[in-house]
Amino acid sequence: MTELSTLDSGPAALEPQEEAAALADTEGDIKGRSLSQIAWRKLRRDKIALTGAFVIIFLILVAICAPLIVKLVGGSPYEYHQELVDPAIGPYGTFGGMSSAHPLGVEPINGRDIFSRVLYGARISLLIAVLSTILSVAIGTVMGIVAGFFGGWVDAIISRVMDMFLAFPLLVFALALSGVFPNEAFGLSGLTLRITLLVFVIGFFNWPYIGRIIRGQTLSLREREYVEAARSLGARRPYILFTELLPNLVAPILVYSTLIIPTNILFEAALSFLGVGIQPPTPTWGGMLSDAVQFYTLPYFMLWPGLAIFVTVLAFNLFGDGLRDAFDPRSR
Repeated sequence: MTELSTLDSGPAALEPQEEAAALADTEGDIKGRSLSQIAWRKLRRDKIALTGAFVIIFLILVAICAPLIVKLVGGSPYEYHQELVDPAIGPYGTFGGMSSAHPLGVEPINGRDIFSRVLYGARISLLIAVLSTILSVAIGTVMGIVAGFFGGWVDAIISRVMDMFLAFPLLVFALALSGVFPNEAFGLSGLTLRITLLVFVIGFFNWPYIGRIIRGQTLSLREREYVEAARSLGARRPYILFTELLPNLVAPILVYSTLIIPTNILFEAALSFLGVGIQPPTPTWGGMLSDAVQFYTLPYFMLWPGLAIFVTVLAFNLFGDGLRDAFDPRSR
């Protein structure tokens, strides 16, 4: 019996113990990871989302460094080169007068450099889209978390306000407000006033979309055990809102922000296309498309700003989809 017990306690008997210890260590590693770490591991495996993220970073860097890039490569976006344009047939040379001095060609009438105007247009479009997204996300998050947490008549009033904003014809209001607004107001004028106006119109009237999402998430989170534990310990409502609930809403806020930015880019481009956005000669992608309509026989003039909008919107959508999958606990 002693020999058998000795044999049973040999290396073969130790294997299950070692395997159990390894599993315990693995489980400890998994339990020790935070939500952000798990999401980052998932996001790293999504090559399409990472490609979209790299494109977004590249576009932001290009927009920030636009004056330096234009100085090194192209000409000023406001400088006329009428000597490069034939009034009858358009720019001299192939495909809109593309050359080393003008990589994307020049405009058909006044000969302004398209490359520099696309770069400067990126600054305006991304600035308006990001600022309006921050405004709408801030308002929507506050209203949604208050409605979902307090419930009752507070939830009823905020929900009806959301319904009213969602039913409001935003494009018609933006056209009316942008068209009749004076050139100087609130101590602002010119380009600064136009950017502020567009940020307000796009951001303030889009907050109910994220407000509904945050409200629904809050209704679910307020019944969780850690919220009940905080209540039982005597935690006040502001503490529960900003310490217990808000950190758990960071994931849907980030995901929705990346998905609403391309929508705001398209909305700004539409307003500029309709002539009530940023006023010329300031270059914007929508304004360039509006100018290109009358030159339908010269497709390159419409190609470059349209391609810039397409790539930017696609990159944000791909990154937003990947971010949503990364924060989804049901995805693998």
